[in-house]
Amino acid sequence: MFGRRKTQQEAVDKKPVPRRAPEPRPVAVAPEPAPAAPEPEAAAPEPQRAVSKPEPEPAKPELVEPAAERVADIGMVPSAAAIERLAEIKVAVFNDLLEAVDLAEISKLRPDEVREEITDMVAEIISMRNLILSVQEQKQVIFDIINDILGLGPLEPLLMRDDIADIMVNGADSVYIESGGKMELTDIKFRDDAQLMNICQRIVTAVGRRVDESSPICDARLQDGSRVNVIAPPLAIDGAALTIRKFSKEKLTLEKLVSFGSITEEGAILLEVASACRCNILISGGTGSGKTTLLNCMTNFIDTSERIITCEDAAELQLQQPHVVRLETRPPNLEGVGEVSMRDLVKNCLRMRPERIIVGEVRGPEAFDLLQAMNTGHDGSMGTIHANNPREALSRVENMIAMGGYNLPSKAVREQISAAIHIIIQAQRLRDGSRKITHVTEVLGMEGDIITLQDIFLFEFEGEDENGKIFGTHAPTGLRPQFWDKARYFGLERKLAKALNMEQGLT
Repeated sequence: MFGRRKTQQEAVDKKPVPRRAPEPRPVAVAPEPAPAAPEPEAAAPEPQRAVSKPEPEPAKPELVEPAAERVADIGMVPSAAAIERLAEIKVAVFNDLLEAVDLAEISKLRPDEVREEITDMVAEIISMRNLILSVQEQKQVIFDIINDILGLGPLEPLLMRDDIADIMVNGADSVYIESGGKMELTDIKFRDDAQLMNICQRIVTAVGRRVDESSPICDARLQDGSRVNVIAPPLAIDGAALTIRKFSKEKLTLEKLVSFGSITEEGAILLEVASACRCNILISGGTGSGKTTLLNCMTNFIDTSERIITCEDAAELQLQQPHVVRLETRPPNLEGVGEVSMRDLVKNCLRMRPERIIVGEVRGPEAFDLLQAMNTGHDGSMGTIHANNPREALSRVENMIAMGGYNLPSKAVREQISAAIHIIIQAQRLRDGSRKITHVTEVLGMEGDIITLQDIFLFEFEGEDENGKIFGTHAPTGLRPQFWDKARYFGLERKLAKALNMEQGLT
């Protein structure tokens, strides 16, 4: 089949290697009278069809939408013994399949062709081994084996769920998820450490990276942009640790954030105006606070005629504009050379005639180059940074510049920061798991040696209800922002006034 099986003689000599037979395939799924199944095989084909009549599904199950089937099947296995039996069957069938298929060749086919091919061959293996499986069990075996070859194995059911924000694998026997802001231990397990490591390698090699003993730490991404971090033995003592920051399949917008209660409608209008009138914006927040999601939302208001260049460690941003150039850093090779750092990318951006530069995360000396870009005509540039409040975000930028080895006076660095950054948006994950935009803060300039800030939109904590859900109020502070004239230049003055409840001040 497609030139990937062994010769007929090899298949006869080796019991595990399946051959496609015309008749045995319907026997793969034993209906209810299991013990009498072997006899009718040699008999006339009519009785066999009569037996299978109550259950018309053939041995080749339909896997057009395996995700839905798999989700429906979860929890239907009756006991631990049945789970163990099914796991042993999967291992035996998977090993037979590896002997019968050239994985290098099969990987060249389209996913739907691979799925159909593997479905056929697994059905034959089950038939030749005389395994007694229900229709549902056989579908589950086939689906899990396809996931092992094409997907992420046991993690596939978790990736299909849209309510999961993070998947954390701590070795082969421990998989945690974050759902609704809370950590949960799942019953998902890997066959062994080798299967987990194989999946980690498949993820990182898909984006041209590697993870092994000589290079045990790696950042990568999935096809949908979800962020992946792998740390392998010997650094991870209890087996490879895999962390996936999963993005929602449905692209979030500011309107969705309003419906989630992350910000009010007026606050969303304020952010829209700030993005559209080309303010330089820094999005600050802790781990898991929604910085990248918010950055994605903010980019929706960039004009389609603008040329945007993004720089990221692992390409996560999903910009909708037509003129976008995406750049990604590269780690060093086996010899320790060939690394392309974030700073290299940001410096190169300046030679690519960008109108806006967007840095996925500012975490090192590239902060200085980004400030330079913001100060030299690339208005509307954006980036994210880890910090707990707007004031701390500016301190972190200053520290990053110092880490780059620049011997500049503290005041000169702060003047550069205050001139480059216009707005800091603070995102925060609260203790009930909800995510809120807590500050929209404007950078006004310098007073002596201090950068002056003013809050123009705040979230005021008020309390929590009987279910532990935190509630509060988003409201403008009543201060007129410094970028008001910028908004007027872009014809957005009335929108900004509406967001800040200052419409009465317009003439």
